[in-house]
Amino acid sequence: MTDTASHASAGASAHEEVHEGLPPGWGEGLNGRIAYGVALVFSLFQLFVAAYGTLPSQIIRALHVGFLILLGAILVANLVSRSRAGKLGWWLTGLAGMGTGIYNWVFYEDIIQRTGYLTTADLVAGTVLIAVVFIAARKLMGWPLAIIAAMFLAYAAFGEYAPGVFQTRGYDYAQLVENFAFGTEGIYGTPIYVSSSYIFIFVVFAAFLERAGMLNLFNDFALGLVGGKRGGPAQVAVLSSALLGTISGSGVANVVASGQFTIPMMKKFGFKPAFAGGVEATASMGGQIMPPVMGAVAFIMAETLNVPYADIVKAAIIPACLYFGVVFWMVWLEAGRLGLKGLPKAELPNPWKAVRDQWPLVLPLAALVFLLFSGYTPIFAGTMGLGLVVVLILGGPLAARIGPTAFRVVFWLALGLGCAAFLEYGVKALFIVIGVLVLACAVFKGGRETLVIVRDALAQGARNALPVGMACAIVGIVIGTLTLTGIASTFIGAIIDIGQNNLFLSLVLTMLTCLVLGMGIPTIPNYIITSSLAGPALLELGVPLMVSHMFVFYFGIMADLTPPVALACFAAGPIAKAPGLKISIQAIRMAAAGFIVPFMAVYTPSLMLQDGGAIAASFGYPVEVVYVVVKTMLAIALWGVAVVGYFNAPVSWIERALAFAAGVSLIMAMPVSDELGFALAVLVAVLYWLRNRGLARAAA
Repeated sequence: MTDTASHASAGASAHEEVHEGLPPGWGEGLNGRIAYGVALVFSLFQLFVAAYGTLPSQIIRALHVGFLILLGAILVANLVSRSRAGKLGWWLTGLAGMGTGIYNWVFYEDIIQRTGYLTTADLVAGTVLIAVVFIAARKLMGWPLAIIAAMFLAYAAFGEYAPGVFQTRGYDYAQLVENFAFGTEGIYGTPIYVSSSYIFIFVVFAAFLERAGMLNLFNDFALGLVGGKRGGPAQVAVLSSALLGTISGSGVANVVASGQFTIPMMKKFGFKPAFAGGVEATASMGGQIMPPVMGAVAFIMAETLNVPYADIVKAAIIPACLYFGVVFWMVWLEAGRLGLKGLPKAELPNPWKAVRDQWPLVLPLAALVFLLFSGYTPIFAGTMGLGLVVVLILGGPLAARIGPTAFRVVFWLALGLGCAAFLEYGVKALFIVIGVLVLACAVFKGGRETLVIVRDALAQGARNALPVGMACAIVGIVIGTLTLTGIASTFIGAIIDIGQNNLFLSLVLTMLTCLVLGMGIPTIPNYIITSSLAGPALLELGVPLMVSHMFVFYFGIMADLTPPVALACFAAGPIAKAPGLKISIQAIRMAAAGFIVPFMAVYTPSLMLQDGGAIAASFGYPVEVVYVVVKTMLAIALWGVAVVGYFNAPVSWIERALAFAAGVSLIMAMPVSDELGFALAVLVAVLYWLRNRGLARAAA
């Protein structure tokens, strides 16, 4: 292993420090090389099972958790621990975690056969697994999520002593260990299944695209396309974050990856530091609902609802566009209020030249979209997309050594045909192409350096998967408690009782639950917990299943912008050199209009391309979709004006109040609410026009 390997991510983005609770890098000396090697083996193992899937699902899940704990513990030992005893403790924790995975592999058939009759060795292995998952999750994810999971575990253990409706029938120690450590409703439940099968592949896919230069392409394209508009640098931040979100799906990583470029540019242009950080945080969090990849939650949602991933993407398209439309609109208004124009066009790159120069990078993303919408599984689409990125990276130095342009074109066409063969012959065809390229790159200097890039991307992808995977593991404790005790039905019943009289109040309570939970835990466990509790209740109240889960998902994202924790905002703080709380306040102000989108989707599901209503029955489904989108855009525009107090000129308080009332009226699905909302919108426009015409005449 070379020095490059041991320091492969010395320049890794700072999102690791915030997102994983770890500094960048792998560590020094032999220990650093071991950590790097574990990450590399982890990625290779996941790619193997994704391509061939020869192991039973339970074994894959157990080894996935084992690798997560081993890699996370070694990195903590190398990068965080200062004492020899602390380092030794973390190494033992990692080995113990990996040992539980190997135990499940070796004794898989025996464990299956003795379900309900665990041996002493089983109990020891299960206890160790639960303990090390808590230890690793607490260190990598922070105290809040570990405390919440511990509270659920305590309820499962001692719920028989709880009062009233919260009392359980009681479970002995063996039942608890079997449920949480060996069953498919605990640590090895659906979240870990999704993490081990879908999420990991897409995280590695994003790591390869970043290594290939996709981030630079996105930044150049965004800068050239919208940099010259009003508030140009902030508009660039929004667009580049939206584009990065198509491959990343990680809000905090997005903040730091693109924020290093956009936040200083916004500050230099004249935006206040807190506002610049708020723009980047708000736009970056939207990456989790930005198709085609979206966030890890989208894969968990598809598995939970048992629907194709493409259906999740379809439901998210319009809300995602509206979300980023909100941020664009708020930036435009704020820039107008501050009198900030666009960047000089002479200083901006040509966006289409950037695409022409780096168009091959778009091909894997286009192939991914094509496969997802052609009915292929996410794991197949992700594996093929990843394979295409590897082909592009490995083919680059080979093509550069080919002299005439015509020969280079023939070379890329031959590679393209070889890759396309996977549709006919499966993943083996793509692996053969990659194998040939690896052998070709290994024989000359430039090619060997490219192989190091590929190796580093594999290791970095495994590291980037740590926070997502550990969140999925620890939240299995929560899911296991809900299914074992049935406590979810109590919560569901309470929401249904409220919603029978007032659906809006039930939605508000669900929103507050998401926001409060999200103050301490990431989006993934937030969604899993709240969808398990509130999703069935909203379904009983007539909210379509997809819409109810998207409602929870949406506000789980907004929770990362909500004080006092606001993880995305605190990630932007060091870059903006502004307090995270001030950035959070700006982010909430900017996303204020976006809060209406999930509420409107509940009352008009066609906003998420779900079932149509009365308009669809009378005039056709497309008419309803267009009407709802236009109405939502108008409501968003009115709320933006009300919050900022500016359009092309300052807006009076009476106009702001009327604009806010018009937006609220357009949200509500009452017989005359739309008519009232449109009427108030017209009144606002008339008052604004009359007042500004009067001011113009007075000035003349």
